[in-house]
Amino acid sequence: MQHAKLLPALLLWALFTAAPALAQVHEFRLDNGLKVLVKEDHRAPVVVSQIWYKVGSSYEHDGITGVSHVLEHMMFKGTARHGPGEFSRIIAENGGEENAFTGRDYTAYFQQLERSRLEVSFEMEADRMRNLLLPEEEFAREVKVVMEERRMRTEDRPESLTYEQLNAAAFVNSPYHHPIIGWMEDLESLEIADLAAWYRRWYAPNNATLVVVGDVEPRQVRELAEKHFGPIPPSELKPPKPRAEIRQRGERRVVVRAPAELPYLLMGYKVPVLKTAAEEWEPYALEVLAGVLDGGDSARLARNLVRKRQLAASAGAGYNLYSMRQDLFLLDGTPARGHSAAELEKALREEIERLKREPVSSAELARIKAQVVAGKTYEQDSIFYQAMQMGTLETVGLGWQRMDEYSDRVLAITAEQLQKVARKYLVDERLTVARLEPLPLENGNGGKGQGGEQHEDR
Repeated sequence: MQHAKLLPALLLWALFTAAPALAQVHEFRLDNGLKVLVKEDHRAPVVVSQIWYKVGSSYEHDGITGVSHVLEHMMFKGTARHGPGEFSRIIAENGGEENAFTGRDYTAYFQQLERSRLEVSFEMEADRMRNLLLPEEEFAREVKVVMEERRMRTEDRPESLTYEQLNAAAFVNSPYHHPIIGWMEDLESLEIADLAAWYRRWYAPNNATLVVVGDVEPRQVRELAEKHFGPIPPSELKPPKPRAEIRQRGERRVVVRAPAELPYLLMGYKVPVLKTAAEEWEPYALEVLAGVLDGGDSARLARNLVRKRQLAASAGAGYNLYSMRQDLFLLDGTPARGHSAAELEKALREEIERLKREPVSSAELARIKAQVVAGKTYEQDSIFYQAMQMGTLETVGLGWQRMDEYSDRVLAITAEQLQKVARKYLVDERLTVARLEPLPLENGNGGKGQGGEQHEDR
């Protein structure tokens, strides 16, 4: 039917005509180097404030892995002005919510408050930017909390453990080799002096971006930023040395044996991201390619492997074009009962080969583009995710302006370009395969975990 072919185009038209025009982003920099981004959104009398530090697990080296995440926990343990737990208590008393997260390339702290309470957030964030006390007894408690978090989120979750091992095998000298939460052995030997040095080095106004989105007036935000963050002196920043991944010269394989109910398979191909790509269109083609494979129930993996062939209980694909370094294009899945991980791997490889051999049809490509763009457009309904996108792009060095390019770049991708990136990057010389082999369950262990580790919340 001709009407069916029109639906993706009509959906895109509706998204762009129904949504209000994107509000202008106001950018300014304080004398001490702090960058401030402000975006007005007056739909509700609330504001989100996020401060992003350009430091995460990819800045760490062997022996201190996990230090960024442990320091994130310690940021709530007090200054001379505000004792342990005071930060969270004061935000709650003002009707707000707050938390933090550590990623590979950043550490961020956020509060969501009624608009008149923004200064409360600024006053306390400015205080702990340079005045953290780092008491030894709080550190001893908190590092044990992180170790238990690692046990619960990774070591007791077989899929998460498999994902960790995949990265450790795929990346040799890239800092994406080690997990955000750190290796247990490094956490056990971590010292308060390690945290103090890390804090002094990276937590400074000239290594941070303050992002404010909500029912605010940019001039007032600037005045508050000058008042609270302006007096903080900058630090002398020495950027980390480049640690580009060495060339992979053949397929790599990892077997993980852990208590689990079912086998699990992960395949990761090394691919460029926006920060590293020689051809700027390639990451957007990879983004669309992930949508072709895993863009909802009608996408190829769900349709062909789960429903039609019934080889997989689940199957998916994922890619993050906003990483700071070369990353992985991921395929994963759990075989259906009666089928093996080897069968699932063969089926996933067949789907990849089909992408190389046959151009994606115009109707399928239009539908996938509509879904990919719609997902990004709907995120604009949340002031939190507006701030997240701005903070991520700015901190990884792409610039917040890239968020306005996304839809046009995705819509420009052709079927030929999808074939080109599949043939160029989804090849064995770039592939690492991790397979979970289940051991008998003991005491209820072996529950399913999340394949990907995005960030570790406090």
